[in-house]
Amino acid sequence: MSRAERTGGGRGRPGRTLSSAAVAIGCVLFLGGFVWAAVLYQPYAVPTDSMAPTVEAGDRVLAERVDGDEVRRGDVVVLLDPMWGNMPVIKRVVGVGGDTVECCDEQGKLTVNGDPVDEPYRLERKRASFASFAAFEASVPEGRLFLLGDHREGSLDSRTRLEDANNGSVPRGAVTGRVDATVWPLGRAGMVERPAGFAGLPGGISRPGPLGPVLAATGVGALLILGGAGYGAIGPVRGKRAGLTHNGGTHG
Repeated sequence: MSRAERTGGGRGRPGRTLSSAAVAIGCVLFLGGFVWAAVLYQPYAVPTDSMAPTVEAGDRVLAERVDGDEVRRGDVVVLLDPMWGNMPVIKRVVGVGGDTVECCDEQGKLTVNGDPVDEPYRLERKRASFASFAAFEASVPEGRLFLLGDHREGSLDSRTRLEDANNGSVPRGAVTGRVDATVWPLGRAGMVERPAGFAGLPGGISRPGPLGPVLAATGVGALLILGGAGYGAIGPVRGKRAGLTHNGGTHG
């Protein structure tokens, strides 16, 4: 073997080692991201448009598996409760235990403990209509949640059960997840934001879920796999070309 071949081969070994390491790390991140997401999140199909435009009928969403005690005002939650037919229901939390939820003030806004809440996510807001088609006032018992749909004119929610002993509220234990993102259809894919309108109330709003870091880890893993595999395929070819060029120069 010529000196040029030996030298070229030596230069290629670190590159091949780095390429293999990149692919290995990428696989760990990529597969780990999927496993992490499967542990932390549960997918759901949305059957109605009661939460439009945040999520619409036919959307697929990812809900973080959380305990009901972690839920705060403004969260979009998935719940299972006999009062709702023991079927997964997606609604927005607008009141927690101890709150008085009322609609509407002179500007047509929902109020929580007398404080008006800005709700830019509401479908009817575009028409400057009231936050509810009918006036109501409800006191939320401790350990329970008052729920409304974002499409107020088309949502069966806590307002329709105001006559029961708990003023239409549901127990925190009924919550099975907090919706973090819409994933299908792709044209509507995106994160579900925490609404700032509830931030000034006691307890504030929930922090963003871990979906962002999960997606970042998966994306970095995919890039490392593609980059490492690409270098592994191109590197030997470049090394051979370099060796041929070097040998040609020697004979010349």
